Amino acid sequence: MKTVYRSLAEARDEFGPCAVAIGNFDGVHLGHRTLLRQTRQIAWSNGWKTAVLTFDPHPAAVVAPERAPRLICSLQERLRLLEQAGAEQILVLPFTSQVAKMPPEEFIVKVLVESLNARTVIVGQNFHFGYKQAGNAEVMARLGDRFGFGAHFIAPVTCRGEIVSSTAIRNHVCRGQMTRAGRLLGRCFSMEGEIVSGHGVGSKQTVPTLNLRPGPEVMPRRGVYITEAEDLEDGRRWQSITNAGVRPTFGDHEMTIETFLLSPFDGRSPERLRIDFRHFLREERRFPNPQELKTQILKDVGRAQAYWRRMARFRAATPARKY
Repeated sequence: MKTVYRSLAEARDEFGPCAVAIGNFDGVHLGHRTLLRQTRQIAWSNGWKTAVLTFDPHPAAVVAPERAPRLICSLQERLRLLEQAGAEQILVLPFTSQVAKMPPEEFIVKVLVESLNARTVIVGQNFHFGYKQAGNAEVMARLGDRFGFGAHFIAPVTCRGEIVSSTAIRNHVCRGQMTRAGRLLGRCFSMEGEIVSGHGVGSKQTVPTLNLRPGPEVMPRRGVYITEAEDLEDGRRWQSITNAGVRPTFGDHEMTIETFLLSPFDGRSPERLRIDFRHFLREERRFPNPQELKTQILKDVGRAQAYWRRMARFRAATPARKY
């Protein structure tokens, strides 16, 4: 069970000794998991704790707000994914202007040595830290020798010839390339949140949907997707289709995430959902009237059902892995 600390004061005296992975870990993608796997192996072989140091908000939101990216996942989801990847304890360091102005040596001493009792630090080869990103791998290794901790640097991970990065994943999501995004993530791109009331138009004139309140995270390309919905409270799952867009047929302009379940749910209506985006079906477009939209939705449902039948046949024909 992970322990999450929200400040250096909370972590001091009980965080270490540890092997600590440092990064933003947005999406906790395949590259991040490689880094975390190395951290876990080092920690276990030395009897240390497996730890993660991450930041909130994203450093770019403080030092260059105009260039701050929309994140792949919320902090809550990031923490859940880090735990699944083996983190035993996590420091979410509030990234303030004071932290941004720390010279590399001050960051090392105050954060890694005095607060976290780090015995080994694991970062990506391109990791930079300290004021104006003056610290790099060479600086980290030199300061590690000086202050008594090891430093390991993980080379970029590639998948089918593409370097795995949060930036690449965001680009794929924004283009609706969910298969490519999922390949780099090692899972489906997803959105999660509370179900909110819509305008009631869909249930009366087209089909009933569950509407997700979009958060500040990266938004997919406007269009209709084959998805899978999960009730975050009890784990119930449904095959589904999801429209990410502004409902132009009804003259709306606000971005919505509307999901139609391909099978009815038993019991209570979900209050919080996770939507896994699997495949882009078509672009969102304006229809002359709700009836023509409903006709198109039913065609979308048919295509989604055919997709799930193909997936079932593929899984049945694929031998189970032996561990």
